[in-house]
Amino acid sequence: MQYSNQYIELCLEGSASIFKGLSQKDKETIAQHHTFSNIRKGEFLFKEGDKTKGLICLASGKAKIFKEGVGGREQILKMVKQQGLIGHQALFTENNWSFSATAIEDSAICVFEKNTLLNVLKKNGILALKFLKLVTEELGFSNNRTVSLSQKHVRGRIAESLLVLRNTYGYENDGQTLGVTLSREDIAHFSNMTTSNAIRTLSNLASDGIIKINGRKIGIIDNPSLEHISELG
Repeated sequence: MQYSNQYIELCLEGSASIFKGLSQKDKETIAQHHTFSNIRKGEFLFKEGDKTKGLICLASGKAKIFKEGVGGREQILKMVKQQGLIGHQALFTENNWSFSATAIEDSAICVFEKNTLLNVLKKNGILALKFLKLVTEELGFSNNRTVSLSQKHVRGRIAESLLVLRNTYGYENDGQTLGVTLSREDIAHFSNMTTSNAIRTLSNLASDGIIKINGRKIGIIDNPSLEHISELG
């Protein structure tokens, strides 16, 4: 099948794509009803309160999903990797976006038109089950994170956040440096703490030889110890 651009091909045919098992006809239908955009680092994919237009696939790059709390402080809810989907919950409601998303590096997105995708889902039970599984897994992750961020101490919260980043983005070629670069402020917002606490806790973990820090890059040297700290809370 010939696609109109590389982004839709990545979203429909990529190794991590939820759509890989679809028939060519259904893929063509989805491809014919999509738009794509390039998003610069720091730009919004959408803002909380905006009207949802369809399912978003992050064709390339990385993004963060967050809500603004008291005083405009962010709480990062989720980090999104390449071929990750955003807004599958909104497919089944008429609600506006209940959170915001920004690119943390230059990215590209495809937006699948909502009604077209719903029609494909209605005809394809296997794809519908995949979406149900995805929503269920994300609900479980969200529930676990809520408990962790409200009950763990700062050291346990930072450890868990680094492990989530490891599991989401993997490592660079050295097998230690996380495959994502975040500001200390973003790490704090992902861990539900102040930036000063995040900086101090990261420095302590580095002093203990559990992680290494090189500017904004963070490497995990001792995975078992980091996992132990996260479990202890």
